Amino acid sequence: MPYLSGDWNKEAAPGFALPTEIWRETIARRQRYAEVREKIKAGQITDIEDLITYNLDLRQFAQDVIQYAESPDLVRAFWKGISSIKVLDPACGSGAFLFAALGILYDLYDACLERMEQFVSAAAEPAGGRAQLYSDFREVLKQVSTHPNRAYYIYKSIIISNLYGVDIMEEAVEICKLRLFLKLAAQLERPEQIEPLPDIDFNIRAGNSLIGYTSFKDVKRATDASGFDFDDRARKIEEAAEDLDKAFQLFRQQQTELNGTVEANHKSELRRRLSELGDQLDLFLAEDYGVEVADDLASRAAFEGWRHNYKPFNWLVEFFGILNEGGFNVIVGNPPYLEAREVGYSPRGLRTGDSKAVHGFFVERSSDLLSPVGGMSMILPMSLVSTQRMKVVQDVLEQDRSTWYSNFAWRPAKLFDQVNRALTIFISIPTEEKSVFSTGYTKWTAASRSDLIPGITYVSAPTIRGAFWVPKFQRSLEHEILRKVLQQKLSVEEIWGAGPGVVYYRTTGGLYWKVFTNFAPKFFVNGTAGSSSRETTMPIRQGYDPVVVTALLSSTTFWWWYTVASNLRDLNPSDIQGFKTNPAVFEDPSLARLGSEYLQDLEENSHMLTRQQRQTGTTQTQSFKVQKSKPIIDEIDTVLASHYGFNAEELDFIQNYDIKYRVGASSDDES
Repeated sequence: MPYLSGDWNKEAAPGFALPTEIWRETIARRQRYAEVREKIKAGQITDIEDLITYNLDLRQFAQDVIQYAESPDLVRAFWKGISSIKVLDPACGSGAFLFAALGILYDLYDACLERMEQFVSAAAEPAGGRAQLYSDFREVLKQVSTHPNRAYYIYKSIIISNLYGVDIMEEAVEICKLRLFLKLAAQLERPEQIEPLPDIDFNIRAGNSLIGYTSFKDVKRATDASGFDFDDRARKIEEAAEDLDKAFQLFRQQQTELNGTVEANHKSELRRRLSELGDQLDLFLAEDYGVEVADDLASRAAFEGWRHNYKPFNWLVEFFGILNEGGFNVIVGNPPYLEAREVGYSPRGLRTGDSKAVHGFFVERSSDLLSPVGGMSMILPMSLVSTQRMKVVQDVLEQDRSTWYSNFAWRPAKLFDQVNRALTIFISIPTEEKSVFSTGYTKWTAASRSDLIPGITYVSAPTIRGAFWVPKFQRSLEHEILRKVLQQKLSVEEIWGAGPGVVYYRTTGGLYWKVFTNFAPKFFVNGTAGSSSRETTMPIRQGYDPVVVTALLSSTTFWWWYTVASNLRDLNPSDIQGFKTNPAVFEDPSLARLGSEYLQDLEENSHMLTRQQRQTGTTQTQSFKVQKSKPIIDEIDTVLASHYGFNAEELDFIQNYDIKYRVGASSDDES
């Protein structure tokens, strides 16, 4: 086989590999498949956490369980579960995530109905006996028969009973509802099948998910502070909310189980009663936000102005029934990646407030709305697992829960066309014992996008005392590599300080390499020598050779550290200072020699890159093709391995870390 003759890092043959895979990736994927298969055969995958950790197809698993269920009770349990599940997107936009949930739930509904039909058709009904056998299945199938077809019934049931969304933009909410309606209408085959479309105005709502009450405890806190008589008001509000929820339930039942027709005055009455409750809570909320509430015109105008800007959404009454029963079962979404200063409101009382990240606020709000046994998953910037300010968001996610973080690069390809940043998808579910798992920093090309999610591999992520980052691990052996790095006695922070030496590096740029030199890279603006604003320096304390420091930071060992520990957006001093080594490294003459060879090779392979800038004119920057110096870097890592105590397997992993993109066809990364 080619990979046994030194071609591990070459593109694998199509008959063996997925698109763009190199042999190293193909063999690793097949080994993982064999390992997971053996675990399944041995009965070592037994719960939902295992299914997530091993990235198995949960939807297909559930469908198979339903399809081959021998007991009608199992089908009943599934039907009860999926028909009552409440899925929320608190920043639903035009409904992409709800639309995806619709597709997943459709398959499960359909599998249940198919199995119900099989049980009913196989049941013999002799005269005078067992007429009620599977009566519950028969009743459901009867409801299906009153609709144009099964698909229409399924989509209608899901849209009415399972899907909920909120967004601050009213236009987005209308588009979301329209998409769901069009999906439903597409199931009709003939004009005479047309029936009244379901009314989901109370499922998909406009409002600010972050501003508003989620519980009576929040209301009591606000009213106690403002001097309101809470207890009597709360009792009346709760009673009114309970009555309103019963009316909502009847409203939905009329659209599914009854004739599908809802009287106009029924809906208008629901709106009126909901508005009255919302008005009462908004008055409490305004006081909580420092807005004076009084009967004079000026105060009323101030209150209405506040309400217009903040668009409060009081979950407590808007979805009283769901929250009263424990909360939403599933919360998904892609909240806005905004800073608090970019929006016209500032939520009160959030633990995540200090993060100043709106997407962090959404995580906490969703946690408040989630059922104690519910699951949550969102797409957030990768800062979630790699920046100090997001540690509080991690804490909210991981409290009494297990969490899985999958991390995705934005080059060569990206998750969203218009989002030029690395992203993390998290999954969080309640478990008896808290566990944290992560993936490596996943890079891919457009050709391999379809294999991106199925190819996810989670690795247990260690808790690092005092650290705010979750390691981005590809393989379990990285646990030991990280332990060996962290146990070193000398941090780069101790080397960083006033002294005669200096190391140059760029704070941005270089997606596949970070270039360190002991000389200032050449830079010209309109022919005049200068320095790039992206260029900065690291002062080196007396007694530490800048050439050895350059060799150390140019190693793939450091690149691995930078990848697992940072946000990979910029190269910050903390990213460098946190790396650890030991004094013996600076006493090893081979590193000084290799550092000099590397710097000379780097210079020889460089060229001047010319760009035309609209404001500054013509710039010329010394650009480095670091991949051409990879053989020397490998020698540096070999020497470092002896100091860090890496074994042969760990050294091989380090030397080939990220090799596909750093030296392959996608490595056109000039730094």
